[in-house]
Amino acid sequence: MGFGRASHRYKSRRDPAVALRLRLKELAESRVRYGYRRLHVLLQREGWQLNHKRLYRIYCEEGLSIRTRSPKRRRACRYRSGRAEAEGVNDVWAMDFMSDKLFDDRPFRILTIVDCRTREALATAARTNFQAYQVIDELDRIARLRGKPRSIRVDNGPEFASRLLDQWAYLNKVELDFSRPGKPSDNAHIEAFNARLRQECPNASWFLSMADARQRINEWRIDYNDHRPHSALGNLTPSAFAAQLEPARKVA
Repeated sequence: MGFGRASHRYKSRRDPAVALRLRLKELAESRVRYGYRRLHVLLQREGWQLNHKRLYRIYCEEGLSIRTRSPKRRRACRYRSGRAEAEGVNDVWAMDFMSDKLFDDRPFRILTIVDCRTREALATAARTNFQAYQVIDELDRIARLRGKPRSIRVDNGPEFASRLLDQWAYLNKVELDFSRPGKPSDNAHIEAFNARLRQECPNASWFLSMADARQRINEWRIDYNDHRPHSALGNLTPSAFAAQLEPARKVA
């Protein structure tokens, strides 16, 4: 045949990386919606020395790339102008609602609040139904722990457009920044957070009761703040990024 003898007898000397593959599978199973880049950050935190290209090869070989890709936008979008960006902690918060169901199809809602500068999840409160005074109670609880915001970005839902919330904002000197109707991109931070929350918690969980839902959602919020690397923060966690800003805030 004309082939060299070595071509028939060659055996690969590449390290099979069995321990790495097992750990990668464990992380991928516990964090279903994480891609290989975020898993790479978690492995580096544990002391694994490898680049992202090698991890991506192993990631594909193990059949872990099962996540669906979001479709690309075919039209250009125009961002809302005239809005100042968040420059510090408690400068701008974003607030919204999510809906989900228990195992027996009983619906409930989740109030989500995020600090737009640090990306910290300030609240993920779950109830069967929300009224305006309950939203105010949650805002007061957060304000007692970390202070009041300068501005809160909200949509035009009835709980946010109520007189009670408007009165609370006036008394506490907080500006309510309403999104334009039909423009969820005006409140992009909370929309992105809600998408991560839905993918990694409600879609991956089977809630047996409201108590079970509250516990699991709150555990996810703590993990999001303290352990989940955030690509917009240089792969730091929101808590670590906020800790870096705190000394500068005190000096200012």
